[in-house]
Amino acid sequence: MATATTPVGQDQPIKADLPPVVFDLSQPPVIEGFTPLPRAKEENFKDKFIRKTKENPFVPIGCLGTAGALIYGLSAFRRGKTRQSQLLMRARIFAQGFTVVAIIVGVAATALKPKQ
Repeated sequence: MATATTPVGQDQPIKADLPPVVFDLSQPPVIEGFTPLPRAKEENFKDKFIRKTKENPFVPIGCLGTAGALIYGLSAFRRGKTRQSQLLMRARIFAQGFTVVAIIVGVAATALKPKQ
């Protein structure tokens, strides 16, 4: 009893070569029954910085305090005032802690704020 053999791939229909799909990345994809929300206006660095500072003013204050204590402490260390330098490094650590707490409180307040 002989079995008929067929070459591999002849049992399947031959697929026609389709042209590649070109995506327009500047436009959102078209999906039936879905309309995307309009994009908010683009904001530059200055506008975003001002908006974020108004939302949580304690973060920039803490950053400035940290930088000020660091710079003043390093200059005191350079002049040989070790006691003042140590106090300013402690002040820097306090300012860093203040900044971290301000960030956490700001994130929590933003998360708990009702959506508009």
